[in-house]
Amino acid sequence: MKRDQPIEADVVKALAHPIRVRILNVLDQRTASPKQISDELQLPLGTVSYHVRTLAGLGLIRLVARRQRRGATEHFYRADSRPVISDEAWGEVPGIVKEAMVGANLATTGEYVRAAAAAGGFNRKDAHLTRTTMELDERGCRELSEQLAKTFEQVRRLADETAERLAQSDAHPDTTTTTVVLMMFEGGEPAAATGRQPREPRRRRHPAVAS
Repeated sequence: MKRDQPIEADVVKALAHPIRVRILNVLDQRTASPKQISDELQLPLGTVSYHVRTLAGLGLIRLVARRQRRGATEHFYRADSRPVISDEAWGEVPGIVKEAMVGANLATTGEYVRAAAAAGGFNRKDAHLTRTTMELDERGCRELSEQLAKTFEQVRRLADETAERLAQSDAHPDTTTTTVVLMMFEGGEPAAATGRQPREPRRRRHPAVAS
């Protein structure tokens, strides 16, 4: 898969759909056909196929193989790049689309976390779960955002280095499917909300899919 690729505001709007977010998450991890994705996500094949075609048309996934199956041709896709939303593109996106996209990503993230917790995914001694609320001025917000962006790059580097080791090794060591979620947003304890409208936060980069 290519490195992170900046995307435009119109692509952001197209991604503001929960099914497309879920499909992109699947294809970011492995190659799959619409039928396989349909079975995994328990969604109608026609619905999945439509959204797969949309993602392919946007250049976010690509066809990598074809296979004959019971007289029909099954198409297999893989994520072609990890979409990253620039400050400029995010600024051009209407608020209602931002809400839809954030909601879609949070719903998918919630499903990942719940499934992992039920399966003992937090039982490892090196598992991590932290939530911190703090008061920051604009400089602090900017520096924290920059630090999270650097952390995200380190996460990707570790994944790339692991992939290189596996590709160069004749052995097939056990691997652990690992999910990392990074968040930074304006807000605190929900019960303490005053009803004021949050300011438009200054963002450095916005990974469209966190995994």
